[in-house]
Amino acid sequence: MGDEESKKWVLMVTAQAPTNMSVIKYWGKRDETLILPINDSISVTLDPQHLSTITTVSVSPTFLQDRLWLNGKEIRSCAGDVEDEKKGIKITKKDWENLHLHIASYNNFPTAAGLASSASGFACLVFALAKLMNLKEDNGKLSAIARQGSGSACRSLYGGFVKWFMGKNDDGRDSFAVQLADEKHWDDLLIVIPVVSSRQKETSSTRGMRESIETSTLIQYRAKVAYTCDAGPNVVLFARNRKVAALLLQRLFFHFPPHPDTDLKSYVLGDTSILQDVGIQDMKDVEALSPPPETKDDIAQKYKGDVSYFICTRPGKGPVLLSDEGQALLNPETGLP
Repeated sequence: MGDEESKKWVLMVTAQAPTNMSVIKYWGKRDETLILPINDSISVTLDPQHLSTITTVSVSPTFLQDRLWLNGKEIRSCAGDVEDEKKGIKITKKDWENLHLHIASYNNFPTAAGLASSASGFACLVFALAKLMNLKEDNGKLSAIARQGSGSACRSLYGGFVKWFMGKNDDGRDSFAVQLADEKHWDDLLIVIPVVSSRQKETSSTRGMRESIETSTLIQYRAKVAYTCDAGPNVVLFARNRKVAALLLQRLFFHFPPHPDTDLKSYVLGDTSILQDVGIQDMKDVEALSPPPETKDDIAQKYKGDVSYFICTRPGKGPVLLSDEGQALLNPETGLP
């Protein structure tokens, strides 16, 4: 990289990673520094078309410091050799010690609202950095790295159905995630998420786990059951097939109808084709819904507007590289947004 001009290169990678929702919850750590859980957990990776993070990472000798942008706002707060023949760039292991990164990340769903944005965020970051640094996955090492950013992030490095082993070793080497089955294993499973609030949750997962460990005598028993909520207000509902999902949505729409002036296109996100199964095309259909047969007259309350919107999704694939520069969050020439 002889002269000054040759030192102005920018190397960049953009990736997309999904979020995941647990069916057997990770809640509580035996080691907060390494983020080692007190129990194994199993999750479903969600369709990245509906809930995912896109992250662009770039490196250049011209960068003066590491910089991070999340959802358009700047946040202040061992690698292998890399070679790009097209640009004439070769970065050795030693070079990385003197290089800075620019990172831009965007979530297409609410951040820090209990929908596992940290899982997709850190999984996407680790995946993109691994590609940038030419690192290969080796016996769960990447998932172990992602785990140290956000515990559940290790599960978002795989699609479909994933298990995170709590491990027994103090150094955490045996605490990593593996794929149990891909997204096609249960292809008619649907996930419905009533979003009560998209605001940042008042109690972070880290704080909630710490307080549970310190104060709850029942935590050892809670770790053994399927527990799908954390510190956020938004519950995740798993429907075994499309028919069950439609029946579930009929009941949710009856008890939690939107305001009359609501646009259904913004009230149901993700797989909106489910509305055809529910028999809803517009607000008139919502208003015409009959009480579910199991509902007694004296408890047929309606909580209009209490649900901000619904997300309907399905099992999805793991992280992927995005080769289209139009999807990048940083300028390939400058490494800036």
